[in-house]
Amino acid sequence: MNAMTSNIKNLFRLKTVPVDENQNQLPTTETVNIEETEESRKRTYHESGYRDGTRNSGNHTALSICLDAIYSKFQNEEKQLVEKQSKLKEPYLNEQKNKETEIKGLTVSLDNKEEKLNNIGEDIKNVQDKIEGLKFEINDLPRNPEAYSVNATKGASTKFWIGLILLIPISLYLFTFYISTSYSAFFKSFDANGNIIQSVLDAQAFNKAWDEGPLEGAFVTLIPFVFLGLGYLIHMFGENKSFGNYAKIALLFIITFVFDAILAYEIESKLYELNKTFESLPFDLKIAFTKNQFWGIIFAGFIVYIIWGLVFDFVMKEHKEKDKIKNEQIRRQKDILIHQERILDFEKEKEEVRNSIGSIKELIAKAKGRIEELQNIIDGVIIPTKDYKLYASEYMQGWITFMSEKLAVSQSVKQEMIEECKKQYNYNLNKVGANSDSQNSVYMSVL
Repeated sequence: MNAMTSNIKNLFRLKTVPVDENQNQLPTTETVNIEETEESRKRTYHESGYRDGTRNSGNHTALSICLDAIYSKFQNEEKQLVEKQSKLKEPYLNEQKNKETEIKGLTVSLDNKEEKLNNIGEDIKNVQDKIEGLKFEINDLPRNPEAYSVNATKGASTKFWIGLILLIPISLYLFTFYISTSYSAFFKSFDANGNIIQSVLDAQAFNKAWDEGPLEGAFVTLIPFVFLGLGYLIHMFGENKSFGNYAKIALLFIITFVFDAILAYEIESKLYELNKTFESLPFDLKIAFTKNQFWGIIFAGFIVYIIWGLVFDFVMKEHKEKDKIKNEQIRRQKDILIHQERILDFEKEKEEVRNSIGSIKELIAKAKGRIEELQNIIDGVIIPTKDYKLYASEYMQGWITFMSEKLAVSQSVKQEMIEECKKQYNYNLNKVGANSDSQNSVYMSVL
């Protein structure tokens, strides 16, 4: 047995192969020894099968036990073939090295991905800080516009609302005054028993005008808008500082004053006619200029109109200042929306990187697991089951040779016994994996 094992070891020693002058490989003693040793090994298994078959009279149950013993013997022989084991393990060593190299590459990639993940986190934090800063600026802009290089009046929003609150009652006063005075000047019949206030300011002027007809009603209803329109034009001309615009403003004030004077003249004329005597002179501008009521009507409308115009101009200017701040706030609000979209993009990218990190870790875990499997193979013994099938078939041939030549039973019984032995043989091959096309070796740990 020791001599046979020594011969098997010699099969796989590497030696220099001589060649002839034409570079053709020449038969060597090593090649001849390998072939001789293989033939000797086959013959040994064949003889063992013949001998064991003789001892057990070809019994198929005994064959099953013998085949298990033969497989154990084959394993022990393969364990002794160090050089053959090294050659068989070489692909697994190479795969292990490749897996280790793969892990190094994956580790570098993992480090890069984790660094990228940290950078994305920093980017998100920076953008969030910018959003918080913009929110603070939006709230602080009305109080400190100059701090953000915004050329707007501080507190413009407060001044605007105060001006607007004052403008509303002044506008209502002008509506009331011009509706009443226009009706009194052009349509009302004065009563001699009435006082000056009742004659000029009629609380029912609006209703009375519409009762008299749609033309009268429309006239007294729309005439206040004429004065408001004149005030708006004064504001618009005042925005652009030029001599022409100043001249237009002066003309608008003159027109307003003249219209108020006409209203006052018509009302004063009707009052004069109610109270004149035979000695009274015909009413004219000279007489009108001497009447307090004439000037009172003019200034009750014209002075308030000027006040309305100044307040309106102030409100519009403050609104413009307020718009500057509002526009800056809107611009910052848009920047916030843009930054929020950036955060969404970062979060999406962050999720992709996390998934990539998970995939890389999974690949590393699989590679480490495979390295561990390969290490178990390398630390163990590789049993080439295809080779075992070769020698097991020689053993089976020896067993059947005995049955065919020496077993003293009828031919039918002999054939039945041979079939049972074949079944045991195939069962043994299947059990050790020698019949599998995809499994050429089984792996055994070293004890």
